[in-house]
Amino acid sequence: MKIVRRIHVRAALVAFVATIVIGSGAAFAATRTTTRPIGTGVVVIDTNLAYQGASAAGTGIVLSSSGEILTNNHVIAGATTIRVVVPNTTHTYTARVVGYDTTADVAVLQLRNASHLKTVTIGSASKLTLGARVKAVGNAGGTGTLTSANGTVTGLNKSITVQSDSGAAEQLSGLIETNAALQPGDSGGPLLNSAGRVVGMDTAASNSFPFAAYGSSEGYAIPIAKALTISKEIVSGKSSATVHVGRTAFLGVQVADAPSYPFGHSSVGATVVGVVSGGPADAAALLPGDVITAVDGKTVTSASSLEPIVLAHKPGTKVTITYTDTSGHSQTATVTLGSGPPQ
Repeated sequence: MKIVRRIHVRAALVAFVATIVIGSGAAFAATRTTTRPIGTGVVVIDTNLAYQGASAAGTGIVLSSSGEILTNNHVIAGATTIRVVVPNTTHTYTARVVGYDTTADVAVLQLRNASHLKTVTIGSASKLTLGARVKAVGNAGGTGTLTSANGTVTGLNKSITVQSDSGAAEQLSGLIETNAALQPGDSGGPLLNSAGRVVGMDTAASNSFPFAAYGSSEGYAIPIAKALTISKEIVSGKSSATVHVGRTAFLGVQVADAPSYPFGHSSVGATVVGVVSGGPADAAALLPGDVITAVDGKTVTSASSLEPIVLAHKPGTKVTITYTDTSGHSQTATVTLGSGPPQ
């Protein structure tokens, strides 16, 4: 059985890497105009994945009237631009990534020039019981229209291995399991209890049966208390081993594990398979086929080990890249890290 994130990806043709007003006059009359909150507390997220030649769609939960949005990290991973739409209104915003936690699949966005947005009502997942009725709301199919799927709680405190559209696998634990039919694009949307309060954030579903494209019988949501705890850490600016705050350092390479050789011998490092034109690695003359073995003295054992080493730095930092070139010679290069998409 494969568990997948519920983000809707659209591939491109080319792939790469309140106000009070007081009147005047003898009567000294006062009138009050009220501003109705905008939307329902749930928004649609559209991202441009320029380095992958693709775009994607997901869902977000409005935490503040000024545009603080909670969503899954995998909804915005790799995004070069993010657009957020309030469905059934004329309100569209650009967003910046405040921070994210890749291990818990939580991210926080801040909308630019947003105000008067309706926020969701938070409930408690700790009060959920097996068989309790729930409803998942999201941007199913990436259509830009919010839909809902009814179901019940079928499991609590579940652990799963999730696989993203890019193929990367991660472990998530403490999840709510539901038979509400989650679809691609629902990621980051709210799971509501029978009182309409948010008890979880939808994040993944099983596609172990033939009609998975139309919804899954096994959906999973992050308990809202856990997601909010992480979001508060992000907003407070508290970086940690798992929480990344602010801009993301960017090397500008696409990598794969170094190849294995006969008799069980493997090469340690991350093989460069693509270089972003004009990016930091390009400026340092790294080429496809080079194998990165260390960054500032920290050993790179595989493609997956390169990312956390780079993410530990801030954009603008100079680092020393040690690599083996295509002729087998060890080389070093000084690279100034750029600012890139969230990971």
